[in-house]
Amino acid sequence: MKNTEEIIVESFAAHPSSLRIALVTETFPPEVNGVAMTLGRLVEGLLQRGHAVQIVRPRQPGADVGSPPREGLDEVLSPGVPIPSYGNFRFGLPSKNRLVKLWQQMRPDVVHVATEGPLGWSAVTAARKLQLPVTSSFHTNFHNYSGHYGLGLLKTPIDAYLRKLHNRTMATLVPTPALVAALQARGYRNVSVLSRGVELSQFSPARRSSALRASWGVAEDDLVVVHVGRLAKEKNVGSVMLAFAAIQARVPNAKLVLVGDGPLRKLLQDNCPHAHFAGLRQGEDLATHYASGDLFLFPSTTETYGNVVPEALASGVPVLAYDYAAAANVVRPGHNGMLVPLGEEMQFVQAAVAMASDRPALQAMRQQAAASVAHLGWAAVYDSFVGTLRTVVQCHGGHFSLAPHLLPSATSVTGVPSA
Repeated sequence: MKNTEEIIVESFAAHPSSLRIALVTETFPPEVNGVAMTLGRLVEGLLQRGHAVQIVRPRQPGADVGSPPREGLDEVLSPGVPIPSYGNFRFGLPSKNRLVKLWQQMRPDVVHVATEGPLGWSAVTAARKLQLPVTSSFHTNFHNYSGHYGLGLLKTPIDAYLRKLHNRTMATLVPTPALVAALQARGYRNVSVLSRGVELSQFSPARRSSALRASWGVAEDDLVVVHVGRLAKEKNVGSVMLAFAAIQARVPNAKLVLVGDGPLRKLLQDNCPHAHFAGLRQGEDLATHYASGDLFLFPSTTETYGNVVPEALASGVPVLAYDYAAAANVVRPGHNGMLVPLGEEMQFVQAAVAMASDRPALQAMRQQAAASVAHLGWAAVYDSFVGTLRTVVQCHGGHFSLAPHLLPSATSVTGVPSA
């Protein structure tokens, strides 16, 4: 009788003409966050194109049995520890020896490290030991998060750790050209753009629901201000509350709807009892919540991208955001939303009031929002990702650097073997 390791080896070997990709991440669906959703989309696109994917991630508490069995997909669960203030999210524990053994027996064509925790560091080290080509993604500004949790003194060492990890890989993929420039200025090498897509079949103005709006206690002509995201310090949710208070002074019938959960939820509910807290929403339900709003406020200052911005626009909802990350790429001021300089909170509040008070202009933005992101389908993102991985595999020769101009622009479940 074959053991699980032999079964996984055969699954990888069954795709000789495609890439065999080991994807290492601390977060993955059904967890709800931008990184998990992005990786879920990428894996789906890879599988549809005939590539074999092995996902290495921490085991979640409770009955975590991984994804349903699927051709070309293997899922390897490793030990993890909780991340403070992040619910069920976990860091993977160091697993270098285990990953070395795993990849000696089922050698992937390329290892892609999507998150930078101890598991990610172990994956880079193991890949280098086995002389496997390895790439990485920069998804989260951890060094910026530190200031929101009283850990400002750790900002420099955190950035040094992240830079060292990414510079040990052959390519670091980021979602915007601006972030490429910012990381290069901080000493990161081999940085390339891998943009993000939006699921246009899911997010659409057609999802707008009068029944859902009625359940919020608003009429069709009333103004609904929406925010979707984690209710946490690093998301700057306090600016949403400040902006909405100013809006309500001018538009008394306005309603605030917050979609998401997090450690600040109870405090926000206590301070804003008339707001509607929808909690976590997914799939068509999430899309309906987006499309049933009239104005989307996104005050975060710590994003590498911000998937919610194009999702809101695709849903036909104008966006107010700071002029960076995804918003800088997709929001056209006066056409589908407004932008204010990064960190200028009073300008953010003033712009929110101006947009909320000019209903004809807001309606015109609503009508133009979805078309403004119609070009952001996922197919081009999948192809760009595979193109980068193929280039890295072809250029790999026992060294761990790659000239930037060479980069494209752009399941069974087991435990990790013992050391």
